[in-house]
Amino acid sequence: MRRSLVLMAAAVLALVTACGGGAAAPQAPADPPDPARTASAGPVGEQEPAPAGAATAALVPAPVTVPPGLGAEPFDVARQALVPAGWTMSVWARVDGARMAAFAPDGALLVSRPGAGEVVRLVAGPGGPTSTTLVADLTQPHGLWFSGSTLYVAESNAVRSYPYADGRLGTPTTVVDDLPDARSPDLRGAYAHALKSVAVGRDGAVYISVGSTANVSPQDRESTPQRAAILRVPPGGGPAEPYARGVRNGTGLAIAPDGAVWTAVNNRDNIPFPYDRPYGENDGSARGQVIPDYVDDHPPEELARLYPGRDVGWPYCNPDPDVQPGVPDSALDPSDVPFVADAETNPDGRALDCATLTPVEQTMGAHSAPLGLAFGTLPAPYGQGALVGVHGSWNRQTPRAPEVSFYPWRNGGLDGQRTLVGGFQGPDGSRWGRPVAAVPGPDGAVYVTDDGANAVYRLAPPGR
Repeated sequence: MRRSLVLMAAAVLALVTACGGGAAAPQAPADPPDPARTASAGPVGEQEPAPAGAATAALVPAPVTVPPGLGAEPFDVARQALVPAGWTMSVWARVDGARMAAFAPDGALLVSRPGAGEVVRLVAGPGGPTSTTLVADLTQPHGLWFSGSTLYVAESNAVRSYPYADGRLGTPTTVVDDLPDARSPDLRGAYAHALKSVAVGRDGAVYISVGSTANVSPQDRESTPQRAAILRVPPGGGPAEPYARGVRNGTGLAIAPDGAVWTAVNNRDNIPFPYDRPYGENDGSARGQVIPDYVDDHPPEELARLYPGRDVGWPYCNPDPDVQPGVPDSALDPSDVPFVADAETNPDGRALDCATLTPVEQTMGAHSAPLGLAFGTLPAPYGQGALVGVHGSWNRQTPRAPEVSFYPWRNGGLDGQRTLVGGFQGPDGSRWGRPVAAVPGPDGAVYVTDDGANAVYRLAPPGR
């Protein structure tokens, strides 16, 4: 309905023109950092404005506070972020290759380090957090999830659960193994999206994201186990079965307030133009051509609510946010986005009927690279919603900036994207940070991992 109204509005505008006339956390925050390390930085890069509407606070430049001893690159010079007015952002800890994060029942923050094969445990203290290795010698540990006092760790080839008590792990139980990674015989060492994420539903079912082999690899849909899918292990254990398919790289995986499973998806690159019409400087049909101006905004990254058997289309169908499909500079509608057949893999529509797919509930700009996904409640004016760590683009003509996004929870779904914190990218496209995951804590702050700056930030609302 929303898209229909936008289309009607666009049609009216076109007519007028023709006539001439958008778990627990640390028990106490660390001591305030040394004011000497909070010097103002130069101007931050422009941030694409978040959609207007409720649950939005004005973003203002603020110095990133750096405690003594944490000032290695990129904090060897003053840095500045865009944060909600009155909020502060500080470097809480330095963790090389920090990726996903989860708070333990005792308030410790756990952070995965896939490159080091370990999970570290950060505990707040009067002089700042202390860091210890919780578990090591793992195979690319990535996703972390607590269900009660049980920690689930997603490695590239397996998911294991550990009893957690007194800051230590007990004997692990294998939830699922033999997940595909670069060592799988049929992949012959080539696997672009080997890192896995994990979430546990209210009923105890375990959900695992398994990424695609490559940008476009249709064979993943028929592989065993299936790739480019979200797998489900039933409560109490059992074989992992596909829960949703056509999910190119669902790195973000979380359980919503109503118990539904959501994923944030890194969508395909270098999409060929899908319509039999001119585009830009093309006089004839541009169908099948890879046009940088079109690729810049297509396809959008997906935030999808999953259900048994859902197909998110990849690599045969791509979401198209254009209000006027195939028209250069068309307005974009990020909600309830329908699909269009991929001109490379599904030119005649026979591989998959894209019209039968459920439109994508929410999206964000193409090539944004959403990674961590977590639901929680923030102080007013935000309220309940989803936090998404946005890594930023790597192959867009004008780089898409990294940020932490917030999607308000409304009537059993997600409302449009708001920027919670930005400023990681300069006007020239250079970056000093790349957020991965953002998780809320009971102290009211948001903790953000950054594998570009090798840091964990504490983003704090007024008075926290």
